[in-house]
Amino acid sequence: MAETDRAPAGSRYVDQRHYVVPASLADLRGPIGGLATLDHWLDWSGDSTYDLDDPGDLQLMYQTVLNQAASPADLAKWLDAETLRRVWPTLWLPGRLRALWRARFPELADPPQAMAG
Repeated sequence: MAETDRAPAGSRYVDQRHYVVPASLADLRGPIGGLATLDHWLDWSGDSTYDLDDPGDLQLMYQTVLNQAASPADLAKWLDAETLRRVWPTLWLPGRLRALWRARFPELADPPQAMAG
């Protein structure tokens, strides 16, 4: 590994992590109900099926996809724009990920302070 390929001394993984943000929320046209089984590269937990009609499962799936998406296509396949707007304030997301999305989509509501981490 070349010296320039390394993260700066003292940097944290969370500061180096790559997150994907779509060009437009309109690109997000994923499922809005029923069962959804995520691709293995998004959820390798062994139980990657989520019941989107269950609020807890929906929240977990959105958190997983937002954290693990490798491309805008991953986001477009699994997330729905209106659903994202509705659940955004309750999602537990890394601060940097949330900031990247808010920079592109200021219409996304701020989370409650207790969840802003």
